[in-house]
Amino acid sequence: MNELYAGTLHRVHPPGGLLSSLLAVALLLLSACAPPDPLPQTPPDLPAGFLPALGATQARVLSAGPGIAYFELHVREHPWAIHLLRVELSRCELGFQVLRGTAQEGVVWGRSRITEMAAMGEEGVLAAVNGDFFTPEGLPLGTEVVAGEVFRTASRPAFAWRPGQAPWMGLPHAVGDSLLVLGWTLSASSADGYTEVLGGFPLLLQGGERVGDLEVTERPAFAAARHPRTALGYDPERELLWVVVVDGRQPGYSEGMTLPELTELMEALEVTEALNLDGGGSSVMVLGGDPVSRPSDPDGERPVANGLGIKRDMAFCRRPS
Repeated sequence: MNELYAGTLHRVHPPGGLLSSLLAVALLLLSACAPPDPLPQTPPDLPAGFLPALGATQARVLSAGPGIAYFELHVREHPWAIHLLRVELSRCELGFQVLRGTAQEGVVWGRSRITEMAAMGEEGVLAAVNGDFFTPEGLPLGTEVVAGEVFRTASRPAFAWRPGQAPWMGLPHAVGDSLLVLGWTLSASSADGYTEVLGGFPLLLQGGERVGDLEVTERPAFAAARHPRTALGYDPERELLWVVVVDGRQPGYSEGMTLPELTELMEALEVTEALNLDGGGSSVMVLGGDPVSRPSDPDGERPVANGLGIKRDMAFCRRPS
């Protein structure tokens, strides 16, 4: 991790002083190109019951500037290493960008590492995670829309966002060749310049309720076994988007989670909408250009088809909803 990062790994004490003990060690993530922001009077928070429910034994907290916080949690019992980004969507300048892998000449699709995508993305990408499942050639399995341009549609769950609009997670559907229906309607032939859509599978929560049995019956090796995981969760009451990566397949460090365990984590974060993204060796979280999670592949980061970048851009505040 480079010199821009400042933080302390803090041992969490038994329930009784968990939250206050954790927040006492919150530090700023300093910027190389701007004066550091003042330490906030109230550091970024976690739901009051989250750490006791998780059984966390160690935690680290970093702020990436106003409205964004990173939490690294360790749970010795399982063991788990969990990485969280808390994005305050009440701040109009915070938003998202779908990052695409670099295609080879003459080919529409391609694969790149998330650190590479974030570096090539537009200015303002503060953090990023891997995105949709994909074929070996780099074709995402779900819907993909970048700045309103529709690259692919599919009947699989997706995350959608545009400035001034609450994030949407659900099943997009096309109306002929002209419209894509999300939480709003998008022209399939004329880019609106704003909408970002990223596929995933499966939906974990809708309206605060679990979606079916989370694929445990149909896909037990995928859903009921522990793997590295990446997921998104939305809390509409507090206008928070949680980005989650759980390291896995690393005995003694972090085993990963089943989809029911991942959903329990989302419920403890008090989100009502949640979507699982690609996991396994694809799972990675990048902050300030460097991975903060530990990908499970022996070679480190795996080239993937797309990812989701978290951005700060004042232009988001001026764009119509």
